[in-house]
Amino acid sequence: MENKRRYWIGGAWPYANNSLHVGHLAALLPGDVIARYGRLAGYDVIYVSGTDSHGTPITERAKREKCTPESIAEKYHEEFTRDFNDLLFTYDKYTATFTDYHKEEVKNIFKKIYDNGYLFEQLEDQDYCETCGSFLADRELEGECPSCHKMTRGDQCEHCTATFDAKELTNKRCRTCGNPTVIRKNKHLVFKLSAFQDKISEFAKENEENWRWNAVNETKKYITQGFPDRVATRDLSWGVEVPFDGYEDKRIYVWLEAVLGYCTTCKAVCEERGLDYDKFISKEGDIHAYFIHGKDNIPFHTVIFPALLAAISDEICLPTHIVSSEYMNMNDEKMSKSKGNIISVHSLAEKYPADAIRFYTILFNPERRDANFAIPEMIQTYNKFLVGGFGNFVNRNLSFIKKKYDGVVPAGKVDSEVKAYVEGLYESIGNKIDAGELRSAAEEIVTVIQYANKYYDESKPWVAAKEDPELFGNITASCIYLMANMANLFSPIIPQGCEILARMIGITPEWKAVEMPETFTLGEIEMLYKRIDEE
Repeated sequence: MENKRRYWIGGAWPYANNSLHVGHLAALLPGDVIARYGRLAGYDVIYVSGTDSHGTPITERAKREKCTPESIAEKYHEEFTRDFNDLLFTYDKYTATFTDYHKEEVKNIFKKIYDNGYLFEQLEDQDYCETCGSFLADRELEGECPSCHKMTRGDQCEHCTATFDAKELTNKRCRTCGNPTVIRKNKHLVFKLSAFQDKISEFAKENEENWRWNAVNETKKYITQGFPDRVATRDLSWGVEVPFDGYEDKRIYVWLEAVLGYCTTCKAVCEERGLDYDKFISKEGDIHAYFIHGKDNIPFHTVIFPALLAAISDEICLPTHIVSSEYMNMNDEKMSKSKGNIISVHSLAEKYPADAIRFYTILFNPERRDANFAIPEMIQTYNKFLVGGFGNFVNRNLSFIKKKYDGVVPAGKVDSEVKAYVEGLYESIGNKIDAGELRSAAEEIVTVIQYANKYYDESKPWVAAKEDPELFGNITASCIYLMANMANLFSPIIPQGCEILARMIGITPEWKAVEMPETFTLGEIEMLYKRIDEE
């Protein structure tokens, strides 16, 4: 393991309070592409995520629906697992924060952070509702944001995305009864976030080239504002228990507990594989630590999570690659429940091939600016490039060989220019995926599809088959060579069609140029993709 590149990839944990939609897909799909590429390249890859299942929104919903928080979390966990499977995500482990393993590991980490001196007890001024007779958690409060002064709730503004301590809200009131709150003293454990400002500032500067621009800019803003210490416990009955006496009525705050899921789940995978977890996440050696999420989650991944890792041990690798997407709008409008323009992942997966959804989502991914998801455009993109381009190139070649030569590929020599072009693609596309430049990788796939079809059309194998068998063998060898390597190069983004193609021509995908046998017999011919009626 010490001599191989290691990919520690964490996909943001979707919250168990509503269905996955195309915005989640746009933010999270890059993680699967990177993981698939890393495995093909022979790296040690651990790709993890899970369902974020604790916190006040779930407990509030459970109260309204007169059910348990567990039942809501389990319902959405099952739904998320199905959706990710339908879109061919290849998590090494997709779990949930309500599992016993996660809870116990988080408690162990919490103790370690305490022993290292980064948790301290403090009497906190906390909002108390005299009408409801209870201290209020962040999501149970609403008031004016200290940054933009718009009405919001919780500890992150839904308008300007600023994060803050909930007590910084002004004109506060209880969301349950609507009455103003009063301040009372309440005992909590506090995380010493301020101790890590210099370390994170230096680390962020060192890794600017590997972080998306929005992560760089957002993190600079937090560094300028300063890192306040943050309360690490809260008054709840649903969550991970605080492992210290005197805190039986409290739980570990979800902002701390959920991001530690990257550690607890990675450790579980290491145990299953017989790997040394501490060595795998060590900053020593060639490790790339990717964290994949939307821009609203940036501070949790560039400030809070690195600070927690540093509080555990100075030997842990901090996030070297931040892949933080902008927003994916729907039909040129910001997604909104009231407008009814939110399309669920499940409804897409029921109607359209996974490759169609994956290819469109990556080709038009909101990497640097907000993007738009339009189903008619997705269908057109799929029909043009995957059906009419990639699928047509494969079908024209293989069907002709099946019909004229009983599926036996004739001997031939691969064109030297084709070979040189293909060999360069592994470095070019691989470097783009490694750097999180996935739109650019998908755009290069389009170029390869166009190159292959142009080569076929200009070579006119149907003429050579009649007039020059040797030339036909060379053209066919070059086309089969292109196909085999397209199956490799495209598979991180469009695995469905690539798996069919690899099966037909008898290759095992890997990230290096394929040398095909001089002659061989094709497997059963299948269509890679079927055209979707745009009506």
